[in-house]
Amino acid sequence: MPLYECVLIARNDVTQQQVEAVADQIAAQLEGEGGSVKKREYWGLRSLAYRIKKNRKGHYMLLGLDVAPASLNEIERQLGLNEDILRHMSIRVDAIDEAPSAILSRKSDDRERGFRGPKPSGRFESGRRRGFDDREEFRARDDREPGGREGGRDDYRGGGRDEFRGGREEFSVVSEE
Repeated sequence: MPLYECVLIARNDVTQQQVEAVADQIAAQLEGEGGSVKKREYWGLRSLAYRIKKNRKGHYMLLGLDVAPASLNEIERQLGLNEDILRHMSIRVDAIDEAPSAILSRKSDDRERGFRGPKPSGRFESGRRRGFDDREEFRARDDREPGGREGGRDDYRGGGRDEFRGGREEFSVVSEE
């Protein structure tokens, strides 16, 4: 029979045991139809690249299957009907690797790395700290103060009181008694 790898993503609300139960259902269905599960890996709760059915995380499971194509169609139909499964994908492979997949081997590499030393201070590699006003846009703004006045920011905010001077004395408030 042909060999397939099937990756399924379950909702983050379900537990790992429920994801394993879905895999057990697939295995039981395959054994009834003459197929088998050659490989089974739980990759854990991982972040999704984008939201799927209002979920940001999902439980990933990899299954290596030895199954007839007709049986695989039925398994994919059952996975599509299961509300706990967000996505699934099956591909045909020449051979199923018994070694851990790249996802699991990368996880173990992360655990082995451990402490890698202190982080460099500041945001820049040179170690020179740059303050808020050191950014180029603020330096350019200070150089362009119009008319040589102090406080040139009024021009950037749509004008200041200078434009309306004199207008306040012309009008007076009349109160009726």
